[in-house]
Amino acid sequence: MSIFGTMKTAVSGMNAQANRLGTVGDNIANSSTTAYKGASTAFSSLVLPSTSGNYNSGGVETKVRYSVSEQGALEYTTSGSDLAIQGEGFFIVQDTAGNIFLTRAGSFTPDEEGYLVNDAGYMLLGYDADGGTPTTVVNSYDGLVPVKASNSSITAVATTNGSLTGNLNKSAEAIAAGSWASDNSPTTDVNMDSILKTSVTTYDEYGASVTYDFYFTKTADNSWEVAVYNAADKSTTGSGSFPYSSTAITADLVFDSKGLVSVDGNTTPLSIDINGISFDLSGMNQLSSDSVISKGSANGSPAEAMTGIEIDSDGTVYATYAKSDPKALYQIAMATVQSPDNLKLYSGNVYKPTADSGVVTIGFAGTTGFGEIVSGALETSNVDLASELTEMIESQRSYTANSKVFQTGSDLMDVLINLAR
Repeated sequence: MSIFGTMKTAVSGMNAQANRLGTVGDNIANSSTTAYKGASTAFSSLVLPSTSGNYNSGGVETKVRYSVSEQGALEYTTSGSDLAIQGEGFFIVQDTAGNIFLTRAGSFTPDEEGYLVNDAGYMLLGYDADGGTPTTVVNSYDGLVPVKASNSSITAVATTNGSLTGNLNKSAEAIAAGSWASDNSPTTDVNMDSILKTSVTTYDEYGASVTYDFYFTKTADNSWEVAVYNAADKSTTGSGSFPYSSTAITADLVFDSKGLVSVDGNTTPLSIDINGISFDLSGMNQLSSDSVISKGSANGSPAEAMTGIEIDSDGTVYATYAKSDPKALYQIAMATVQSPDNLKLYSGNVYKPTADSGVVTIGFAGTTGFGEIVSGALETSNVDLASELTEMIESQRSYTANSKVFQTGSDLMDVLINLAR
């Protein structure tokens, strides 16, 4: 065993403990970094060939590992654009140059153009949901677009369809012709036991509201007439809505022996077209109970600006409005790899796949292999400060011990040099 070799071994040990201290320092410094994954140093021995009478000291090698697959605790915030992943998966983000990365740091806020950007400057990507339910490209980033959380423009969506569901009283008396709602008579409002009225609000292409009055009049056994008027045309005198200044749009409802809508003896969906709006009436029944509309709906929205966004657990980003229902804008994409701990780490707490991590698979939150997205929360660092402080003390002692070996070897070298003198 050579003295010089002993000194090299000691240097190897000090370098290894320096690496260990480096990871400890990084972990402590990033203990408050969103979704930071702790680094650790793995040691392996370096052995040199030796003979039975002469030992050659080797040394130690180190490899830095990141606990990317270890979940950090969730910390709830007051911002709905803060996102955390509960379970497996990564957000897909891009930098200003268009390079794509993976991250679990979901501290997103709208930038000056309304795009969601995290604290490190990476922009969140997803699929456009404006045209319907999006589908993923599982093996590439094709189709991904930046997620925009605000829009200064005012939008309006014209109504194209609606529906009414309810019951028409089978026991009601039939109304004689001349007093049907379609006759537009001032006395039509009299027998409300056999005439059911409801109203539905729709929107034109400019976002202006248009309300339609629906009248269901019993004309014969198992037969009802549907008459629809524009509510803006109702009478401005008297106590009722009749006469309207416009002509009614009409259709007939015929019910079968089970009280279901029947057309030519077959139970089929029925709709009425009202100025290009298709209203589905197949949900109407005729049973011996009070006439009532239990549900009515129509799509479309008035002219108004977004008030904010909401993000569901499946990653769907909805635009919210003061008066209208939320509208799906995007669905946030997520990615997984076979070995997350082998991803390559870059500044800003982002990763890129490597040959050891495996290929990227893209999907949506809540599906097989992907966790759920939690809005209004952030994933904290998975660093345990108590463990890091223990590591630091152990590393310090090991470093000191290796330095003593080096000092002893140095002293022995001095003895040999002095002998030569």
